[in-house]
Amino acid sequence: MGSIEYSAEIAELLGRVRRRPTAGWPWRPGEPVPQGLPVKQSWGWLFVPDGRVLTLVNPRDGVVSLPGGSLEPEDAGDPALALAREAGEEAQAVIGTAHYLGYLYDRIGSANGGHECARVRMAAPLHAVGPTAPDPASGRHYRRLLVAPGLAVELLGWGGPGLRQARAAVEVAVRQLGIPTAANETIEELPADGAVLG
Repeated sequence: MGSIEYSAEIAELLGRVRRRPTAGWPWRPGEPVPQGLPVKQSWGWLFVPDGRVLTLVNPRDGVVSLPGGSLEPEDAGDPALALAREAGEEAQAVIGTAHYLGYLYDRIGSANGGHECARVRMAAPLHAVGPTAPDPASGRHYRRLLVAPGLAVELLGWGGPGLRQARAAVEVAVRQLGIPTAANETIEELPADGAVLG
């Protein structure tokens, strides 16, 4: 296996990464969300043509995340619409058709006022990002990194369950988006003024 390439600036940013403790929500790959279980969040594995995915780093606290968030009324209950909107707000990302991967079952309901809910995961192509801007919902100004899916799991701190989720995302992306099975291992920060990605 070759060495992972990245700049000194990225090394400094990765040195500040703080992993969230895992919530332990069971992963339900490929299963439709059961009727009556509300979908409260939608997050995405957004792939560029070389197999890397977009991760967001909050430089204030070092927390890494995938693009996504809560469904809002304008999403009309559609996790794909929520993902496209949230990716645009958080990362100024333009994505293609989102493909359903499965859901995380949140029995505690921390995203639903203490009532059980589903947190959907999707895979989609990342076509472009615009100039960086703060997320209108939180004011966070994320740094945008392209990384191999396995490294994304490490940065997210998701362990074995996260790796299973990443594998499901890669399988769908290989089949539906034509990405390679082995991703480029270079860690790249996307330009602040935006980029066309594929």
